[in-house]
Amino acid sequence: MNNVAEVIQTFHGGCPHDCPDTCSMQFHVKNGELISVSGNPDHPMTRGGLCVKLKDYEKRHYHPDRLLYPMKRVGPKGTKQFERISWDEALDTIVDRWQALIKADGPRAILPVSYLGNQGLVHGLNGGDAFFNRLGATVCERTFCGEGSCTAWLLTVGPTAGVDPESFIHANFIVIWACNSVSTNLHHWHIIKEAQKRGAKVVVVDSFASKTAKEADWHIAPKPGTDGALAMAMMNVIIEEGLVDQDYVDQYTVGYSELAERAKACTPEWAADITGVPAEQIRLFAREYATTPPAAIRIGVALERSYGGSQAIRAVTSLPALIGAWRHVGGGALQFPVWEHPYKFDVICRPDLIPEGTPVVNILQLGRALLGETPLAVPIKSIMVWNTNPVTQSPETDKVIEGLKREDLFTVVAEHFISDTAAYADILLPAAMGAEQEDMILSWGHLYLTYNTKCIDPPGEALANNEIFRRLAQRLGFEEDNFKWSDSECLQHYVDWDAAACKGIDLNYMREHGFARLNVGTKDDRAPHRQGNFPTPTGKCMFMVEGAKNFVAGPFRQMYEGFQPGEDLDPLPAYVPSRETVESNGALAARFPLNIISPKSHGFINSSYANMASKIRVQGEQYLMINPLDALARNIEDGVMVKTYNDRGAFEAVARVTTDVNPGIVVATLGYWRQLNKGTVNCISSAEYGDMGHSNTFSDNLVEVALV
Repeated sequence: MNNVAEVIQTFHGGCPHDCPDTCSMQFHVKNGELISVSGNPDHPMTRGGLCVKLKDYEKRHYHPDRLLYPMKRVGPKGTKQFERISWDEALDTIVDRWQALIKADGPRAILPVSYLGNQGLVHGLNGGDAFFNRLGATVCERTFCGEGSCTAWLLTVGPTAGVDPESFIHANFIVIWACNSVSTNLHHWHIIKEAQKRGAKVVVVDSFASKTAKEADWHIAPKPGTDGALAMAMMNVIIEEGLVDQDYVDQYTVGYSELAERAKACTPEWAADITGVPAEQIRLFAREYATTPPAAIRIGVALERSYGGSQAIRAVTSLPALIGAWRHVGGGALQFPVWEHPYKFDVICRPDLIPEGTPVVNILQLGRALLGETPLAVPIKSIMVWNTNPVTQSPETDKVIEGLKREDLFTVVAEHFISDTAAYADILLPAAMGAEQEDMILSWGHLYLTYNTKCIDPPGEALANNEIFRRLAQRLGFEEDNFKWSDSECLQHYVDWDAAACKGIDLNYMREHGFARLNVGTKDDRAPHRQGNFPTPTGKCMFMVEGAKNFVAGPFRQMYEGFQPGEDLDPLPAYVPSRETVESNGALAARFPLNIISPKSHGFINSSYANMASKIRVQGEQYLMINPLDALARNIEDGVMVKTYNDRGAFEAVARVTTDVNPGIVVATLGYWRQLNKGTVNCISSAEYGDMGHSNTFSDNLVEVALV
């Protein structure tokens, strides 16, 4: 017997999912098969742990429902009736259909639809954007998550990583603002818990009692979309009670006198009426925050998900400079550390290839675009979807589905499973998974580069995303070098290995070690804005920004030619009311009196894993959290089926009657598959934009709930 064949080999991996933790992993392979995964114990932040979604990642690779071969539709759209075909037939069909469309209507009739179902630099971000930009297709603007937050962050402190998430161990007062860390940022939560054990006070600001809020020392629960009023009232207290670090403000900020004047009217009593948080709680919160250094704020992306969310983030982001928190290791604010990562997005996405004047369709408004409700000179007649599942993730789901049912719409989907979106495809392409492709994974929650080894072959005839686009580019005669690079060559070009942050790090180092910390200071000494040095035009924290225009920001901020900034922005932070609340829209609230929040699920990553029975058991069946008073008024008992609805759509779920939500608020988590349920939460979500950056408004929706 050859015992060599029985040896278990271990390879470096990185979680490819849309999560700030970007865990460093280990793939364990036997006889060419992935038999298990584990966390990398040497990684200083993820420290050998994996979340409940990823800990048995090998089961996803070998799931019996996995898509293994190219398929073509042979039945009505949405019925999942497909027939196996060869790769040549699949790719030839795609190219023939697209060339016919281009000849008849031009390339703008084609729309790419993707997001971060895979965060790899090569297979998540690369070939698709570069390919469709070269094709001349309509640009897909992706603002599912973070663009309002990024706009506000850039306006205030510039492209800085802010506080190192590992430095929170040194903080004495920690605010987790609109982030359910236990479910969505687990490894940062471990650091916060260590700080808590050492005496730090942990405050969670969230509109319902999340898993994280229940482990905090103090849970503050403002009404949805009122965080800006809470932050402005904190400013009022800090200024009026003389808790400002005046020396820091004088040296390292712009616009303090104007900010102070605006904050005068934002008393705790004013904010209490808006937020539902008692005035004395607001005062105590502000005082403790201002007088317990180092004080650190972790800003969650959920903070942007209402019409005034970005202005709320500007207000929250201004607080650390007001009290001089940036002076200290572990003091300041944390948003996305990706700002200091040396990724070459221009090389990855090739925005220079976009023809001038190319139109843009926002993925939040995909349904409107497919139904002709968006003014486009050339209607969309073909889409290709990869790394996203818009039937569950995009708002106004019923419109998305109605658009996908169009017989004249040619739809291509690259996927692992026949997802809710893939069910409407004309051509299905089987995509490779994590252990089956070489890559480096985007890290937007910490200061480490993460490498992923190709250590097994894909099953069946699955191909990596980048290989799919390489083959399409070859058939279309694209001659640019980037369409011919191997995956390894892509990694050489996609990272600025000569940047100061990469000193001592190259691709060979990454292959050997699996991860590398960027050279941007350590958790024990990093205080990048102790003496200002903000990467803003003035080098200071910008309480006030004059002449700013609304624009789309973020790691993927718009770089296409012809992009025009939007309307003038308020020079200062402010509270901006939501569109759909009892207070702001009484007529709508008379029909739909409940605010709904749709946070991420604990057992799924967006819609990934929501088709796996083991993860559904962890997450539970689709449910709606409702306060006992609201339940009583509707004759709803715990465990019964209820329908949640508004004019946009409806979904059914099991009622969970609980005081974890306040009266007037209901909660349903995101990611459940429509084919396994009667509707999902995004059926009721608005596709209207927030106040900055074309951000989403997933938490700015009114609904009614009734017994089924």
